[in-house]
Amino acid sequence: MSDGEFHSGAALAQRFDVSRASVWNALQAAQTAGAVLHKVRGRGYRLSGGASWLDASAIASLPGGAAYTLDIVDSIDSTNAELMRRALAGAPHGSCLAAEIQHAGRGRRGRTWHSVPGGSLTFSVLWRFNQGISALSGLSLAVGVALLRSLREFGAADLQLKWPNDVLWQYRKLAGILIEVQGDVMGPSVAIIGIGINLRLPTAVRDEIDQAVTDLAEVLDRPVDRNVLLGSVLRHLHDVLTAFEAQGLRELRGEWQAAHAYQDKPVRVLLANGADLCGKVVELTEDGALVLEHADGQRSRVNSGEVHLTRCVA
Repeated sequence: MSDGEFHSGAALAQRFDVSRASVWNALQAAQTAGAVLHKVRGRGYRLSGGASWLDASAIASLPGGAAYTLDIVDSIDSTNAELMRRALAGAPHGSCLAAEIQHAGRGRRGRTWHSVPGGSLTFSVLWRFNQGISALSGLSLAVGVALLRSLREFGAADLQLKWPNDVLWQYRKLAGILIEVQGDVMGPSVAIIGIGINLRLPTAVRDEIDQAVTDLAEVLDRPVDRNVLLGSVLRHLHDVLTAFEAQGLRELRGEWQAAHAYQDKPVRVLLANGADLCGKVVELTEDGALVLEHADGQRSRVNSGEVHLTRCVA
């Protein structure tokens, strides 16, 4: 049904040599997972917008794809959780796990990541560092630069980065990053880099999300092949992670800051302990901390992982 055309229940049953009841059950399960299906009497079922399904061999054939060990699964709890399990069992550097459906996808601060079969791109990458965990504090910002470069390749304009881990368009969330690390303070360490990109979100799914969101179909006004997009992100991610491992954020900081949605603007930073800070964003440090200037001229340094950033009135 990836062609977006109508297919009758009888034709689907014949195609897969199953009963009509089995077809109906499968379609119900797809809808439960988030797929948007249209049913018209006499014509059958149609998958809204069609879909391009992930294909590991197609991705590996793209520039940079061969640098990764790719695994595509139909359904999983969380690509981050599974890849961390694999990392602890010895999975190689550069492993990439992508899923058509996540049942327990996670965002930052315990949020649920909502994905849609064929309408989202959700994957995780395992990257082994010689440095210790303390050297990875700006990693989510580096990954944000990789996403920015990739999405711009497809013509996405006016993209913004939100500290520390979101890609925005018109102040609405287009993509998110979740990084989880294991290792020693002095090294080595391993990072599981989870990325989710909204490609086509139905209204029902948007209504379940507790923040303003958008999707790539709205940004570009056209569909994007998910395999080509994943290949592009992986290529830019390899370049950025290689640079980050060698120099930290030194060479990436200016590029990130130029796209920062809140640069030189008044913000309120909500701290993990429930307190908050208000001030103007004036700087991003080389280790990924955000620097706020308060009304009295004093400055505060806010570290990644401790805050949530929202716009506010100064």
